Amino acid sequence: MTAEAAMVIPVLAVFALALLWALMAASAQIRCVDAARAGARAAARSEPAPQVREAALAAAPDGAAVEVERAGGLWRVRVTAPTPGPGRLAVTLRADAVAAVEDTPVPAGAPDLGAGAGAPAVGSAGRGDGR
Repeated sequence: MTAEAAMVIPVLAVFALALLWALMAASAQIRCVDAARAGARAAARSEPAPQVREAALAAAPDGAAVEVERAGGLWRVRVTAPTPGPGRLAVTLRADAVAAVEDTPVPAGAPDLGAGAGAPAVGSAGRGDGR
């Protein structure tokens, strides 16, 4: 019985540490995704680049880097962050988010889709038959 316990306890300890590392990495990945989305929303609202980076870094894990670029009518925010870990367990997490630019001018003659009469009601089922 003692020999089996001597073999099982170290294996269980390594398994518990690996599970803990995986949970920390998953949490950091979720924070990277949230940070990229926060940065993309800020960029789409036409906030200055330093504020976009600040919004993304506020939600990002420690040691993260933020890249912001505009390509046509889209803003792309990329967040990268290292995970702590020895050797092969030290990986770099990445998350991207894209948002449409909100400051694009409306072409002349385009219908106004604001809160006017042509806009669909909030919460409508879209059936079109009045029910």
